[in-house]
Amino acid sequence: MNRDTPIIEVKGVGEKTRKLFQKLNIETVGDLLHSYPRDYEVFEDPVQIARAVSGEIQAVYAAVCGIPNEKKIRRLTILNVNIADETGTMVLTFFNMPFLKKVLKPGGFYVFRGNVQRHGSHFTMEQPRIFPLEEYKKQTHCLNPRYALTKGLTNGAFRKAVRQALSDFVFEEEYYPEEFLRQYGLEAERRAAETIHFPADRESLAEARKRLVFDEFFSFLFLLRQNKRFSDGLENRFRMFETADTVRFLEQLPFPLTRAQKKVWQEIRDDLGGNRCMNRLVQGDVGSGKTILAVLALLMTAANGYQGALMAPTEVLAMQHYETICGYVKEYGIAFRPVLLVGSMTTAEKREVYAKIASGEANLVIGTHALIQAKVTYRALALVVTDEQHRFGVRQRESLAEKGESPHILVMSATPIPRTLAIILYGDLHISVVDELPANRLPIKNCVVNTSYRPRAYQFIARQVEEGRQVYVICPQVEEGEMEDLENVVDYAEKLAGVLPSRIRVSYLHGRMRPADKNRIMEEFAAHSIDVLVSTTVIEVGINVPNATVMMVENAERFGLAQLHQLRGRVGRGEHQSYCIFVSAQEKEETLERLQILNRSNDGFFIASEDLKLRGPGDMFGIRQSGEFAFRMGDIYTDAAVLKQASDAVDRLFQADPELQQPENQKLREHLKNAAASQVDFRSI
Repeated sequence: MNRDTPIIEVKGVGEKTRKLFQKLNIETVGDLLHSYPRDYEVFEDPVQIARAVSGEIQAVYAAVCGIPNEKKIRRLTILNVNIADETGTMVLTFFNMPFLKKVLKPGGFYVFRGNVQRHGSHFTMEQPRIFPLEEYKKQTHCLNPRYALTKGLTNGAFRKAVRQALSDFVFEEEYYPEEFLRQYGLEAERRAAETIHFPADRESLAEARKRLVFDEFFSFLFLLRQNKRFSDGLENRFRMFETADTVRFLEQLPFPLTRAQKKVWQEIRDDLGGNRCMNRLVQGDVGSGKTILAVLALLMTAANGYQGALMAPTEVLAMQHYETICGYVKEYGIAFRPVLLVGSMTTAEKREVYAKIASGEANLVIGTHALIQAKVTYRALALVVTDEQHRFGVRQRESLAEKGESPHILVMSATPIPRTLAIILYGDLHISVVDELPANRLPIKNCVVNTSYRPRAYQFIARQVEEGRQVYVICPQVEEGEMEDLENVVDYAEKLAGVLPSRIRVSYLHGRMRPADKNRIMEEFAAHSIDVLVSTTVIEVGINVPNATVMMVENAERFGLAQLHQLRGRVGRGEHQSYCIFVSAQEKEETLERLQILNRSNDGFFIASEDLKLRGPGDMFGIRQSGEFAFRMGDIYTDAAVLKQASDAVDRLFQADPELQQPENQKLREHLKNAAASQVDFRSI
């Protein structure tokens, strides 16, 4: 059994289970073994109710008191259950689980495990898990892996499939030289692969995780260094001169460029007119005005008689860019002849756009990864702009660049990354920073609260919708069963529709939906056909709705500060005052203090630096941080030390054997060739 073996060949996986795994993009044994646990659950001994700690995930062993009380609010069924032990009482609340009324018999003893909350003098739990005492005892004090699941696939079935696959899997020979493993303190690949799924303790888990994170960073950075060697010496084949077009456009804009924008615009002009091909990253906080710099660079390209391409990570964002630029053409008469190219267009529509691009009739092409498909032929592609570069991967950027004869590359990113890490991660690019917001931006008002604040938050959301505004609510998981102590999009949307006034239109969005459905939901929200959108972090990039004024994040304690700041950037884009509500299910002092940083600052780069200081190895047992560079395991903040170590290893390897020709590096060369292919990932999160 190897990485390419179909998952149906794993003992115990039938056709029904195979289809469930397919929903998670798991087709092969390799996919299965690389689907790492999202978390590790440790079942501690039950505590007495009187000793329960608010904001903690805990278990209590108690008896059901009386008959559960059921009530209905429109589509929502709420079941309240009173439990007690010799020290006190607690109220359990279950949503849409009316069958428990027959299961939880008065006088019956069970272990209830969930998030404890204290309200005045009494304790509560929402949606706790229920165990017979003996079953619970079997699982105590073990690190139990928990995986991202889909409805119908249990954590037990996932765990069983992984265990079976590991027992039959034939690992290839270790690709790092022995000396390399010793020098960087790395354990063998096989041991790491087994331990990450079934760790004996936290120490062995940390060692396994370090190896896997190092692998991801090493292969990514090696590819970057190769790209840098290629791009650094490229001659500028498209020398450009500033024309009156960009000057007139700036004069007509209803706002002046900020000092930071002017500085970066000068750097871009110098690149476009210089001796070497431009390879530049423009980093700037949400709302700092990066897009107008991209438009200016593309306008300078068009005015010099060349073609430009703007590549966005989602169809919705590509369409928004297209509409914005068409608006500029209409209002200011600038020299663009733009076309839109996205995957959902019909064959006939694409054929028409291909012809305009090939003939040069279109001097600006805006789209998604459809821009780099084989059928697209450019006449004179001189500038490639990619929006949110880390969503693409280096190979995709190269693929678009290869459509022209060494075109200039301009990368835009709103992901706030401290400069020390940015230099490593964007090693093939020169870095510009737009570190100033336009003066007319209203600062977002923030608050960090616990779950008892929810009723007031729902009232506030209803008032904002009544005033004509729109709202995002973020949950960390897609549906029930993935991680029981976290809010999920599907159930939360249903609960919210039950507690908000019926006239408020609630919908949900997550990354497992079909692309067409995701685009439809985002378009409906942008068109204000939806008032409240419950979503995973899929909306972190790729949707611009100036009318959205509220961002509410559930389980905020489970996200990195930089990612929370990215999410916050979805609001505050219009003329109305915007608000961000961070709801923490934990009440630990250090957790709340960490989130308070978001209260004190709206500066993404300050927040990213604080995130780097505050997040340590302990955070690796939390939810996987999505977003940054789409690493499966690595996190650039938590794993900053490993990132620097991998960067050092790559630099040393390039100095000693840049082509990996030495005998001891042959296996590594083959491994990196395969890893490079996996950098191309056309799926957006």
